[in-house]
Amino acid sequence: MSDAVQDLLSFIDRSPTPYHAVAEVVRRLEALGFSRFAETAIWTLSPGTRGYAVRGDGSLIAFEVGRASPAQAGFRILGAHTDSPNLRLKPRPDRTASGYRQLGVEPYGGVLLHTWLDRDLSLAGRATVRENGQIRTRLIDFARPMVRIPNLAIHLFREIREEGLKLNPQTHLVPLSGLEDAPEIRDLMISEWRASGEEAINPEDILGFDLMTADSQPSALVGAEQEFISAPRLDNLASAHAAVKAMESALAQGAADFTRVMVLYDHEEVGSRTAQGAAGPFLAESLERIASAAQEGPESQGFARALAASTLISVDMAHAVHPNYSDRHEPDHRPVLGGGPVLKVNSNQAYATDGYTRGLFEALCAEEGFSPQHFVTRSDLACGSTIGPITAARIGIPTLDVGNPMLAMHSCREMAATADVAPMISVLSRFWRS
Repeated sequence: MSDAVQDLLSFIDRSPTPYHAVAEVVRRLEALGFSRFAETAIWTLSPGTRGYAVRGDGSLIAFEVGRASPAQAGFRILGAHTDSPNLRLKPRPDRTASGYRQLGVEPYGGVLLHTWLDRDLSLAGRATVRENGQIRTRLIDFARPMVRIPNLAIHLFREIREEGLKLNPQTHLVPLSGLEDAPEIRDLMISEWRASGEEAINPEDILGFDLMTADSQPSALVGAEQEFISAPRLDNLASAHAAVKAMESALAQGAADFTRVMVLYDHEEVGSRTAQGAAGPFLAESLERIASAAQEGPESQGFARALAASTLISVDMAHAVHPNYSDRHEPDHRPVLGGGPVLKVNSNQAYATDGYTRGLFEALCAEEGFSPQHFVTRSDLACGSTIGPITAARIGIPTLDVGNPMLAMHSCREMAATADVAPMISVLSRFWRS
């Protein structure tokens, strides 16, 4: 197993939620010499400045200012997202039924609901708390099995053989957290913080929370020769990880004329139409601040010129052909696990790739010694989308959509190939070096 694969497994296991993913990325960026820039502060930048900003705890932008001003050399941007479909706790989740303590949840994104049954699930997220007269947020990760949604025994559900499994998310997906007298969620959170050494607070000082379920089983390698990665949240933490590793590799090669930018968004799985999502102003506002703060002397129309000289690669996992459902794929565009990065194309712009940006990526791959795979959705099936078209429309720069192939997308536990990890990192690093 390569170091990059092992690092990916560790990255995923340390990132049960978008908030933890951003915290892990911040830890890695600061080790590379990046400093945090508050959105409320004035940004003073110069060539070589490495900085990052966080919005909503789940979205992040990081940048290294180039040797030339953005107006002259533009931005090279990699984009991915930090969120994944899951089951999220409702604001008042505590309930009891038939002698059990349960937690009310709501599906987030396009969840494959049946894959969350009979799983040992952990809980993680963030809470808004009142502490020493101040209101702040705290992360929390139970990092162990906390809840479970058991299937109904076939002896009580024999019609499943003829009718199949049909789940009602309101009534059938309520996790069990204990017997009837088990602690409520706020008490569990306080106990967890106390056990981890955080300052104790009272239940009434937990003002709100964003908690979600997560597979408690660690990421693993499977297959006859460990060819496959079995892990939760591969869509899209594998792409976020590739972007971070590519930044690390590109920085080691030295400075560039252009400004390197990485943006990781929350809320892609629910449409991106939020303050910190791709449809919001986070990236555009940040790029404008960088362009104005990094310019030397007055530069007329500097931000517009910077965008005109820029390119963005949207990195989101791609559909590998499923051997049991190969008919669901367009016959001439069937990516396989282990075949390397995938160019994603849709003429109706569900993906942002066009002939020009496709050629750009083909050239980058050729410089790294391989050819990309291609994915096009069957003409009689609807196509999913990414942050690519949303971001392209928001800031108006050439954009392409790529991703590594995977199976079981949006399952509680997904599948990818170990052989695809390094090529994606290398071609993204090449984008930031060329």
